[in-house]
Amino acid sequence: MHIYADADALPNAIKEILCRAAIRLGIGLTLVANKTLQIPRSEHIAAIRVGQGFDVVDAAIVKLVAPGDLVITADIPLAALVIEKDAHALNPRGELYTKDNIQGRLAMRNLLYELRSGGVVTGGPPPLGNRDREAFANQFDIFLTRHAKR
Repeated sequence: MHIYADADALPNAIKEILCRAAIRLGIGLTLVANKTLQIPRSEHIAAIRVGQGFDVVDAAIVKLVAPGDLVITADIPLAALVIEKDAHALNPRGELYTKDNIQGRLAMRNLLYELRSGGVVTGGPPPLGNRDREAFANQFDIFLTRHAKR
């Protein structure tokens, strides 16, 4: 298993949790972004910088991900593509996307996009709070317990 992170908008608190786990458990972690990232020195952690453009990071992750891998992303369309490849997707707020819930999440995302396009102000998610960090850490730990080879 390898962990990939859609790191363009990844909160630092989540990046820190991922890096600590990668080092502690010896699991590969690759952060993918279209900007330069600061990462700890570790044989288990890498950063890939891709070019600018719409969905360039997503395309790079989809190309790299293999069945059983985990992708950390708040991007629901990316999560759907990852799930199609028999990999797993977890958002930074601790929600695990699955084959059972991804279509509903896509439908809601598309509805909100249509509303915003029509001039309805729907707002975005609130800033990541302590509860969100805890929810992510808990779900990530549960995932690693079930899926990581130790």
